[in-house]
Amino acid sequence: MRDVDGLIGESNDFDVIIIGAGINGAGTFRDLCLQGLKCLIVDKADFGSGTSAAPSRLIHGGLKYLETGEFRLVAESAHERNLLLKNAPHVVKPLSTVIPVKSWFSGIWAALNTFAGRKVPFRSRGMMLIALGLWLYDRFGRQHRSMPKRKFFSKNKALEMLPSMTSNIVGLGNYHDAKVTEPERLVWELIEDGLAASPSSRALNYCPVLSVNDGRLEFKPEYSETFSASADFVVNAAGPWIDRVNRALGLETTLIGGTKGSHVILDEPELVSELDGQMVYFEGDDGRILLIFEYHGKLLVGSTDIPAADPDDLFCTDEEIDYFLDGLRTLFPARAFRRDQIVYTYAGLRPLPNSEGVEPGLISRDHTSPIIEASPDRPFPIMSLVGGKWTTFRAFAEEVSDQVLNRLEKPRRQSTMLCPIGGGANFPVEKSDFDRMVAEFAKSNGHSSHSVAKWLERYGPQKTKSMCESSSDRLDERDVGAGYTVHEIASLARNERVVHADDIILRRTQLALTGHAKSTLDAIIEILGTVLDWSSKKRSEERQRTLRILARHSADFLD
Repeated sequence: MRDVDGLIGESNDFDVIIIGAGINGAGTFRDLCLQGLKCLIVDKADFGSGTSAAPSRLIHGGLKYLETGEFRLVAESAHERNLLLKNAPHVVKPLSTVIPVKSWFSGIWAALNTFAGRKVPFRSRGMMLIALGLWLYDRFGRQHRSMPKRKFFSKNKALEMLPSMTSNIVGLGNYHDAKVTEPERLVWELIEDGLAASPSSRALNYCPVLSVNDGRLEFKPEYSETFSASADFVVNAAGPWIDRVNRALGLETTLIGGTKGSHVILDEPELVSELDGQMVYFEGDDGRILLIFEYHGKLLVGSTDIPAADPDDLFCTDEEIDYFLDGLRTLFPARAFRRDQIVYTYAGLRPLPNSEGVEPGLISRDHTSPIIEASPDRPFPIMSLVGGKWTTFRAFAEEVSDQVLNRLEKPRRQSTMLCPIGGGANFPVEKSDFDRMVAEFAKSNGHSSHSVAKWLERYGPQKTKSMCESSSDRLDERDVGAGYTVHEIASLARNERVVHADDIILRRTQLALTGHAKSTLDAIIEILGTVLDWSSKKRSEERQRTLRILARHSADFLD
C-alpha cells in the first residue's frame, strides 16, 4: 500500500469535497480553487472517464433547444461556446455546419405549439423554420462572437459542395458552432488548473466514496488504504451515478432519469475529404437530429437518445449501428457505408433530471443544483449537480461556486469568464505565431519541429515547453502510433496521474477512438511499465484489462 497525496493518517479537513471528476465536477473544482478554497475532488474511476468521455464532441449553442422553447439555455450555450473558443483555443475549434433541408414549410405547426408552451416532437423542419431558427441562433450568439453569421445555399450549390448528398433537398442552411478535439484532456486541464491555484487542494482518481462515518466521508483508493476527510460542504457531481452516491451518503434520492447517447467512428477518407471540415446536421427518418463530421481524420456519427438506467452497462448496440448506417445511406445514397468501416463505438448516459413519461428528446438539457441540508449525523449539506451539458460547464460551475461561497461566507476573488484553461493560456492562434513558437522550442531543445508542433496542438505552450525541456527520454521520438512519440507517452505517464493503461489509450490520448489502440497497445504497456515500474505480471494484467475494456468499443477486440 502507498500513501496517496499525503492523505493517509492526516486530519484532511477541506472546505469542499467534490465527488465526481467529470466536466461539471472538474469545472467546479477549478472555480472554487481559484477563489482560494481548499478542495478535494475524487472519482471512482479515472478523471473524465464517465459521461464526460462520451459526448458528441461538440461545443455548441444548442440549436435544437429552440424546438423545446429553452431560449435561456440557447443564449447561455451560445455565449459559453464563444468563451471556450477564446479560453481553450488549443482544443476547441470552429466548426462550419450545414443543414440539408428537404421542404420549405414543414414544422411550422410544431413551432407554433412550442411558442404556445406546448412541447411536441418535431418530425420535419422546412427551410422557413430553419431560417427563423438560424436567425434566432445568431442573435443569441452575438456576445463575444468570433465566427461568421448564417448563410443559405441553393440546391444546385449544395450538390456542388457535397456531390454525394441526396438530391432530395431544396437547399442548405449554414451556421458555425465548435468542436472539442480532446474532451478528456480538457477535464484533466481543469483539475490541473485547480491544483495550481490552490496547492493545498487534492485530486484523486480511482477513489470511490464508501460512506459517512462520525460526520466524515470515507474513501478507498484503489492502491491505498482507506482514509477519511471532513468538509464544510459536499458537491455530488457524479452525473448519472448521483443517486448511487447519495445512497452511500445515507440519502435516498431519485434525481436522475438519464438517456443513452451512442456514437460510431467510421474510417471513410473519401467522405472526410468531401466534407472539407464541415459538419452535416441532418434529420433521421424518425425526425431525430443526427450529425456527422471529421474527427482526427475519421468520421464521427451520432447520436441516439434512448432511456437507460445503468451507467456502468452501456455500449452501442447493433440496432443503433444500423440506425446510424441507414441514416447515412439515406443522406449520401452515392456511398456505401459498411460495418467493417467502424473503428470505434461509444455510449454514455446523459445525467438528465428524472422526467418519467416525457419523450427523451423533450427532456430539458438545462441544469439544477438541489441541496439537502445538514443533519445531526451528517454535519455538511450536499448539493447534487443535475443535468447540464458540456458546453455550459463553466457557467454551471460558476453558479454552483457562488452558492457554495455564499454558504461558507467566502468572497469570489475572480471570474472564470475570460480565464484561459490549461494549454489555452498564451496559445498562438495565428499560424505565423504558431510556426514561430514551434521553431523556437525546437531550436532550443533539440526536438524535431514535427513533434513540437504536435505537442503544441495538443497541450498548449506551457506543457509543450516542459515536455521539450524534460531530460528523460528527451530524444526518443520514435512514433508509437497516430503521431504520438515514446517521449510524449512517458511524459504523460509521469505527470498526469496515470494508473492504468486505458487512462492513456482512452483519455490522455485519442488512440482508441481513432482506431489505433490495437496497433499501439503493446508499445504503450512497455512505456508505462518502464515509467511506472510495473512487474511483468502487472504488465500482463494491464494488457488483459485494456483488451476487456476495448472489446466494448470495437469488434476488433472481441474473442
